[in-house]
Amino acid sequence: MGSVTTAPDIKKENQDQLTPLFNVVLLDDDDHTYEYVIEMLVKLFACSEAAAWNHAVEVDTAGRTIVMTCEREMAEYGRDQIQSYGADWRMPKCKGSMSAIVEPSAGGAG
Repeated sequence: MGSVTTAPDIKKENQDQLTPLFNVVLLDDDDHTYEYVIEMLVKLFACSEAAAWNHAVEVDTAGRTIVMTCEREMAEYGRDQIQSYGADWRMPKCKGSMSAIVEPSAGGAG
């Protein structure tokens, strides 16, 4: 027999559709290596090394890469994690973490 959608299921579905989504965007600079980006994304966002490599290439070539899309609170936490990750010891001129921003997702509501 088929399942019946109950009112709480519909309410939850509508809530999900109304929740605005935000992108965590990693910004490029010349003070961090690909290895740093890969290490950071694997550790902070549980990316595979292949996905982290793709983000490293994109941030280097396009100047930015979206590393996560989620609700605002989690996006702000992700941005803060990136910005507090620390300097790249492989680059003597590196003085600190990479930069990241939070922006509304084009696909999110709101």
